[in-house]
This record gives sequence, C-alpha cells and structure tokens, in this order.
Amino acid sequence: MKNYGTLSKKLPKMLLHGGDYNPDQWLNYPDILAQDPVMMKKAGVNVVSLGIFAWSTLEPEEGKFNFEWMDKVIDDLWKNDIRVILATPSGARPRWLAQKYPEVLRVNERYERQHFGIRHNHCPTSPAYREKVRIINTKLAERYASHPAVIMWHISNEYCGECRCPLCVSAFQKFMKKRFGTIEKLNHDLWNSFWSYTYNDFDQIEPPSEIGEGCCPGLSLNWKRFNSWQTTDFMMEEIKAVKSVAPDLPCTTNMMRNDWTLDYFRMGKELDIIFWDSYPEWHWCTSSMESGDEAVEAAAVSMWHDMYRSMGGGKPFILMESVPSVSNALKYSMLKRPGVHRLSSLHAVAHGADSVQYFQWRKGRGGHEKFHGAVVSHDGRDDTRVFMDVAELGQDLKALSDVSGTGVDTKVAIFFDWENRWAIAATAGPRNAGMNYTETVTAHHRAFWELGIPTDIVYNESDLSKYDLVIVPMLYLLPETTANRLKDFVKDGGTLVGTYHTGLVNEDDLCYLGEKPLDSLFGVVAEDIDTMPSEIHNPVLWNGHEVHYALEMCELCNLTTAQVLATYGTDFYAGMPVLTKNQYGEGTAYYIAARTDFGFLKEFYGELTAQLSIEPAMKNLPAGVSAVRREDEKNSFLFVMNFTPVEKEVLLDAPAADVLSGETFEDKLVLKPYGVVVLK
Repeated sequence: MKNYGTLSKKLPKMLLHGGDYNPDQWLNYPDILAQDPVMMKKAGVNVVSLGIFAWSTLEPEEGKFNFEWMDKVIDDLWKNDIRVILATPSGARPRWLAQKYPEVLRVNERYERQHFGIRHNHCPTSPAYREKVRIINTKLAERYASHPAVIMWHISNEYCGECRCPLCVSAFQKFMKKRFGTIEKLNHDLWNSFWSYTYNDFDQIEPPSEIGEGCCPGLSLNWKRFNSWQTTDFMMEEIKAVKSVAPDLPCTTNMMRNDWTLDYFRMGKELDIIFWDSYPEWHWCTSSMESGDEAVEAAAVSMWHDMYRSMGGGKPFILMESVPSVSNALKYSMLKRPGVHRLSSLHAVAHGADSVQYFQWRKGRGGHEKFHGAVVSHDGRDDTRVFMDVAELGQDLKALSDVSGTGVDTKVAIFFDWENRWAIAATAGPRNAGMNYTETVTAHHRAFWELGIPTDIVYNESDLSKYDLVIVPMLYLLPETTANRLKDFVKDGGTLVGTYHTGLVNEDDLCYLGEKPLDSLFGVVAEDIDTMPSEIHNPVLWNGHEVHYALEMCELCNLTTAQVLATYGTDFYAGMPVLTKNQYGEGTAYYIAARTDFGFLKEFYGELTAQLSIEPAMKNLPAGVSAVRREDEKNSFLFVMNFTPVEKEVLLDAPAADVLSGETFEDKLVLKPYGVVVLK
C-alpha cells in the first residue's frame, strides 16, 4: 500500500496528540494560561484545537474584534512546539448577533422561533448569519493562516439539527422544484393521491412536523436530504471564506456517532480530512444486549472508525474528540479502568487515526461541561492517574511516528447508507417495534472484526472495484443505478451478500412493481416477511443440523435459480430457505433471508472468507482480542488488542517484537487485561 503522507503540508511525520483548548475561558487567570503550554509538553501534547466556541470573545460587539489574546496564545503554544488546529466559531453565535438579527435563530417542529441559547441554535439558510460567519472566518484566516503553528481548519463543530423558519421552508420548496421539475411528477413520486396529499403548487409544500404532515415517507426522506444538503452548503460557504485566503490549508469538521440528521458520506466528499468524535460506553455497553462486554462495544466503535477511514478514501482520519477519563453526556460516567485509555486510543490508531485528541485539555469552572473529563482537572495537578495515562500515551504515539500516513488494506466492504436509514425509519412496518438497521450492519461488521478481517464501510455511490466481497444488509432503498452497479460487481467476478428487506423501493421510496431489481441477481423472490417479538426464535437448519436460529424478521422466499444452503426449522414455512447461493456471471450472490443470531454470521463469514482466500490479520484470535494491520510500502504494524479484563494468550506464526515496550516474543504473547502490543 502507498503512504498517504502527513495530514498537513506544515507537519513532519508524526501522530497528533492533544485536544480542545479553551483559553478564552481563562483570560482572567494568567497563571493558568502560563502553565498550560508547560503542562502540555509534559503530557506529550503536540497540537490543540483552538477557538471552537470563542466568538463572543473574538467579537464581543458587532464589528469590534479582539484578537490580541489569541495572538499571544498561539505564539506561546508555538514556542513550546505545539501546533494549532484553528476553529471557525459558528457553532455558538454571540448573544448580540441573535438579538440584532433574530432570523439567525432556528424554528422548531412546532414552527416556534427559538430563543437564544445552547449551541447550534442557528439557521443554515439565514443570509445574515452566513454573512457574519463569512466576516469572522475571513478575519481569522487573514490573521492566522500563515502562522507556522496553524496546520489546518476545524470548521464549526458537530453540525446537526434542523430549522423550519420561512427562509428554510422557501429553500426546501425550491429544492423540491429542482429535484422533481413539475408538481405532477412530485405528486406521483411521493404518491400524494394517498390521503389526498396532492399539491397544486410547490409553494404549498411544508416540511414534516409535529403539527403538520408526519406520515408521508417520501416527503420525510426529501426533507432529510434537503436539510443535509443545506447544512453542507453552509459548511462550504465557511470553507470558501478561509480557502480564499489560504487555499492549501486543509479544512474539515468533526462528525459524530449515531447522528442521523446529516448524511455524513455526502458531507465528507467536501472535506480534505475526516474528523470524528468518539465516546465509547466502556464497561456498561448499551449498544448491545450483552451489557458490560467491552469487546462488543469495541466492535461497534470499530465500525465507526472504519466508516470514517473509508469516507476519506482510505486516508488516515483524525480522532478529534475522545475523553481521557469520563464524559458527562453518558448515562453513567464510569471511570476508565486501568489500561483502557491507552487501549481505546491505540484502537483508533489501529483503524486509521493519525491522531488522538480529547475534549478537553482543562475542565472549565462552570457551564454545562464543567464535569466533562479532561487531561487537567479543577485541581490543576499533573500527577493524577488521568494525566499520567495521557503522558504515557504521548510517549507511545511518539514511538509510533512511522505509522503516520499508513493505511489499512481491505478486501471486504459493508454498505451503510444514511438515506436508506432515513427511509427505513420513516416507513410504518414491517416491524414497528424496531427495524434495527444500524444494529444489523454493526452485527455483520462485528463478525469480520472478530475474525480479524479488515473492512471498509461504504455507501451507494462508493467505488466497489477494489473489493472481493461486498455485504449489503437491509438495503431497502435501492436506486436502479446502485442495483446495476451491484449486478456488474458480481457479473465481473465479485461476491455479494444481501439480506432480507433489500431492494423494495426506489430512490423516492416508491415500491417496485413486479420483479425487483436484484431478484435475478440473488435467484430468489421474496414473497412475504414474518416479523416477531425478539423472544421468539425459529431454528435454522444448516447442513441438516440445528445450530443457529432466526429471530425478529423471517422472510419467505421462493427459489428461481438459487441453491439452498440453510432452511427454517419450524412454523408453517419450515423448509423454506434462510441462506441461498446463486451464480451470476463470473461471480456469486448469497442471500440471508432472516435476521439470525450472531454465531450464524460469524460462522458463515468465516467459511466464506476462507473460500475466497481473504486472510485475517491474525488467525485463531481468542474471544475479546482484535488484530488490525496498518501498512505502506516499507512498514507493517500489527495492533493486537485485548478488550477484556483478563489475560489473553495469542499464538504467533513467527517471532516478533513490541514497538512500544521493546519486548520480544517467540511463538506466543500474553496480553495483559486491556493490554495492547504493536508488532512491527
């Protein structure tokens, strides 16, 4: 694999280590501001994100700017060899702006104008807001873009949410007119004859809301598309302002886990680097029924790491926010057990991060996040357990500088598509107790993670040519263009795995009539689907043996050209297919007709990848241990990680040494509880 180079032309070969720094909150504490760079060096911090919510300090009154404090902060950081990712401050507008220009405040689902307060309470359509953001961004770029400390732009912060003000409603109507052309086509494609939804003109269209339309899936889908498009357009205006001054300085924004208001794949196409904020729920994982199993949560977080790496075309991403101790946003603020901070941080690096960054450097004295974890707590000490954990990791990252720019070689891709998720969520049935699309994709990914096989997470516009195996779980929303690309992938020799609830509707959420686009590819025709409470299980007979079970969603399929590999064991559809295989052109398409237990997925993908000669990073991994390889033309780094509180023994094919400790191993290594080694 090629090396992707450094994250910025202004960086040497290194991994970044640092976090959000908010000196604007400490301007009345000069002693603390003087201590910070010294303590940062002790912690191994080499970069900070600066000015994310500092607009009211940078521009305390309209047109009156105060940059002197930031001048000094940046200079002091640079003197201590600490670099700056400089933020644009649009995530939290100053009070004077909202008071003078009330149009900048959002309107909620009940069409009520919001009062000033909380971050992100701004309208992305407002010309006044766009202009004020353009001015402050341009001034920041003119003053600091050429400073040697400033290596890239952090555009706003965690874009999210929706606005239904008159400006946004008008923009939505124009969006719909551009998309559909005529009101007749819109009425047909949204199936508006149902319940007399028919529009006479585009200016009658309103977004879905609590007090208006809430049951038109096509309208809901297009509103989500518009909101994502409009927010991305706002982001591009921000980027345009800073790029007009310094076109070569990279721009990005930080994305989140499980935020569904914006299509991150389409937003990511406009960014130079991908940032994301990761806050795993260690020690009490609500992301699965297996509460307390760190390995289950690690697998889920791995999917998001892989997604953001894939979003950038395989290039290293930036872990923009994590926490060295506890987050105040989770249900339980459980302390990271010894070793977990190091493990979770190197876990991100293993999957493609060229940084480990925190929210935040120093806890604030007040405000909503005063108890959110930080490197430095309110006591200001540098000998705490958390500080020492961070300092130890700083040394590890320094030792791993050659990892910078390396990639993860993948032969497997799993589809995850925001529009598909929107469409599933907006549709009544077939299982209103929960369709669990995200959980399903996560389960398929987890099977590969436990097998030690790296995967990319892609969407319906991604290039599939590099992959040997592509998985499309629950691809309910299927444009014909995507269906044709999947057919071509298999026809040319690829292997595809599809599941129940796939290919039912087109891009406007209209059901296909007659033959569905992928029926001939899979060689099966789905006749109906039986959905059940989670407690009801149907045995799956595989090779004549009852070894697994189906649950929640059981599709009833008729064969056309496919071969049956597994069947249902009970109920009136006993003997009907659960797993099929179909030859199509030079390739093969498998179809899983039911949601199954996790063991089925792991066994099936283990056999399939062996048949396709897709090799794991390490074979025979014990439960709870993960292995991921990062490499380029010259280097190969194998991260071996234990996500359990007990020792784990891992067998080796050849002698190896840990880059971090220098320890050498012959035929096996013993991982400590929550331990990690990096073998070169």
